[in-house]
Amino acid sequence: MTGIELYAPRKPRHRRTWTAAALALAIVFIVVSQIIVAVPGILLGFITIEGETVGWQGTAFTLASFAVTAGIVILWVTLFERRGLAAIGFNGPGLKRFTRGYLVGLAFLIAVVGIIWALGGYTVDAGGAFSTTNVGAALIPIVILMLGFVIQGSTEEILTRGWLMQVIASRHGVAWGIGLSSILFGLLHAANIDPSPELLTGVLNVVLFGVFIGLYAAREGSLWGVCGWHAAWNWLLGLGFGLEVSGQVIETTPLIVDLGTQTTVPWWVTGAAFGPEGSVVTTVVLLIGTAVLILRGRTQDHGVEGQAAPESVVV
Repeated sequence: MTGIELYAPRKPRHRRTWTAAALALAIVFIVVSQIIVAVPGILLGFITIEGETVGWQGTAFTLASFAVTAGIVILWVTLFERRGLAAIGFNGPGLKRFTRGYLVGLAFLIAVVGIIWALGGYTVDAGGAFSTTNVGAALIPIVILMLGFVIQGSTEEILTRGWLMQVIASRHGVAWGIGLSSILFGLLHAANIDPSPELLTGVLNVVLFGVFIGLYAAREGSLWGVCGWHAAWNWLLGLGFGLEVSGQVIETTPLIVDLGTQTTVPWWVTGAAFGPEGSVVTTVVLLIGTAVLILRGRTQDHGVEGQAAPESVVV
């Protein structure tokens, strides 16, 4: 079904970015924003010349710098496309949807980690923040990085599900919008670790995550919920259990417990160097979540400031 507006009605004065241009611009927006933040990051000592972060402060700087990408996307939408923030999904009861999405994201991550743990995939390397001698000092980076993951997760959603997915869906339908944006989202994670079976599984799971979260956004008719989901997943993964976030390690004491990967367990259970996102457990959980979204109807509390988005959104 073509001509579908996911989040807000289109008016005659609004411009619509061509699909091929949108796919290319998504990459350009990311590259430009990385260039913009690289120089101050290196000068401040948060990022090395090789692009590695330094300590949790470097991670916090990197997460916060995602706001530059969000700013570029918003400028494109408002200045070139002549549309407001409702066009990329920021509509309706934002706090309610964000909170609900955050809680669901936490539940999904706890389910994945719990299943892998039950299968013998983890060992307890150390206690969490509350087992340290200085709890306050241990909680500072956890809280700061929680806010950083809100910025990072929301930015990735603004770019892929908020802008790119709806641009493609408006021309070619929701299925194409979800599919192409999810593939691009997966490819953006393809260089996180060295080539390996767990990298391939991880990238495929990231694509599947894109499908799941794209359906979530399309069904809800809003971006708020998926921003919360994404932020919660990444934060609890890296800061709750000390596990790799798409292959990236955060250097700080986790909130709950510091888990280590059990090397005697097959990589496809734990995800190995890519973390739980490279595990078939994540694959199964996301497939179940995707099936539920496909089978259920679209939620009724969507729309912009009380105005319902098109009811013709069908995948």
